[in-house]
Amino acid sequence: MKKMIALFSTLFFILSFLAAQEKVDMSMMQKIRDEEKNNSQVALISYHLTDLNGPRLTNSPGYHSALAYVIAFCKQWGLANAGPEAWGEFGKGWSNQVATLEMNVPYYENMIAYAVPWSKGKRKAINAEVFMLDNLDSATIDKAGDSIKGKIIMTKPSSMKIPGAFIAYATRYGDSSLDNIPDKYMLTREQLDLFMPFIKKNYYTKLYLEKKGAAGLIQSRNSSIDGTVFVDGGSGFASGYQATLPEMNITAEDYLKLTRLLEDKQKVQLRMALRSTFYDNDLTGYNFIAEIPGTDPKLKSQVVMLGGHLDSWAGGTGATDNGAGCIATLEAIRILKALGIQPRRTIRIALWGGEEQGLYGSFGYVKKHFGNPADMKLKPEQQNISAYYNLDNGSGKIRGIFAQSNESVRDIFKAWLAPFADMGAAGGVTLSNTGSTDHLSFDAVGIPGFQFIQDPLEYETRTHHSNMDTYDHLSIPDLQQAAVIIAAFVYNTAMRDEMLPRKPLPKPEKFVFDLDFPL
Repeated sequence: MKKMIALFSTLFFILSFLAAQEKVDMSMMQKIRDEEKNNSQVALISYHLTDLNGPRLTNSPGYHSALAYVIAFCKQWGLANAGPEAWGEFGKGWSNQVATLEMNVPYYENMIAYAVPWSKGKRKAINAEVFMLDNLDSATIDKAGDSIKGKIIMTKPSSMKIPGAFIAYATRYGDSSLDNIPDKYMLTREQLDLFMPFIKKNYYTKLYLEKKGAAGLIQSRNSSIDGTVFVDGGSGFASGYQATLPEMNITAEDYLKLTRLLEDKQKVQLRMALRSTFYDNDLTGYNFIAEIPGTDPKLKSQVVMLGGHLDSWAGGTGATDNGAGCIATLEAIRILKALGIQPRRTIRIALWGGEEQGLYGSFGYVKKHFGNPADMKLKPEQQNISAYYNLDNGSGKIRGIFAQSNESVRDIFKAWLAPFADMGAAGGVTLSNTGSTDHLSFDAVGIPGFQFIQDPLEYETRTHHSNMDTYDHLSIPDLQQAAVIIAAFVYNTAMRDEMLPRKPLPKPEKFVFDLDFPL
């Protein structure tokens, strides 16, 4: 008992010391927790954003429906300036109306299959034999000659193998310090430049495959097992790009079965029913913006931002990627508004479009308001953003934050996490970087942009870009915890005397995701 008392006394001293150093309003931290505990809207927001609106592919009806929903809710909560904001041209929208795949020969079986966004649909179902190519390239297509005409094409898997079931899908971080977690999801400009030729080759090969008479295409991945199908899309949204031939992704089990049948010289016939719609009446891309205006005469022109990306892929309903980030940040700003806070700085939430195709929404917003990293000719607004906080790694609880090499914020963030140690936020503040999501757009022009460290759960193993990215794979309690911590970080940033310290301005350099799509 004496040891327990000593431990709690030490913990209380540490919390009090950190709070005093950073002037953390502990009573407000408790109010934030109480508001979430007593009046949480996380489950309601989750339902509306996923089950009710469906997939949110950028410029699709689902995206615009979700945009209208968040506008209505934020106006209902009393947020100011709630509405869409154009960031530039995105391109065509796409939605799927019918997507079924059945094997009729050598016997009947209903296959688990999903349409690939921006591929063509057909008014009538395709009944065709399957032809297997060794590779998906023009030379192999030419070698096959007339054999591919009227056929549904697949390629011979080189190393596809169903992984063992001995490793759990979902995991959490241990209770040890996360201060030394390494970089995650970081891509260099050189890596992406090397990848772009592959994207273009893949696009032209699919056009060539259709030109040579192929009726459709099916593909799969090693990880598409146990009913999970991973499916994203190509570049068919972009200006000048055509729709490619009807294409579906299927489970690895079905794909390997088809492979074995074809290698045994068996006739395999499929029925592919695929109908889809393209939307080109408005090619503009839109983000969502809403605010709690600042009240301090000297500081209200300064802004604290939070957000995630509103768009998703079309296989599921975009629950963990990135409905979760939108849900938690919407709930965070709702909490602050419900508490009637009078922030010194303006608090602005932004939910981005086009993230899945290359951070288009956030980067378009940054170029419009703050400047382009290519020349670093910064606009006046760039000086007035204290921080941008992003959530986009699933629905796991927040365990810490990536400081993006900004050592000056480490102790500040540790103080802000300290009151939530009992909720699993053990104060993990790593100087490491994390990438491939919207805070990078801000970081690229010298604005402090941060992504929180989240428990992995089953994000990478099952839900990310898959048909399992649905409401029932959200952890509602984890999202409630995340909303509390995000609300606290935003509140603290809005109320402190100074803006958050910044890193030195980066040198002029083309943004890592500022990709060219020339035909």
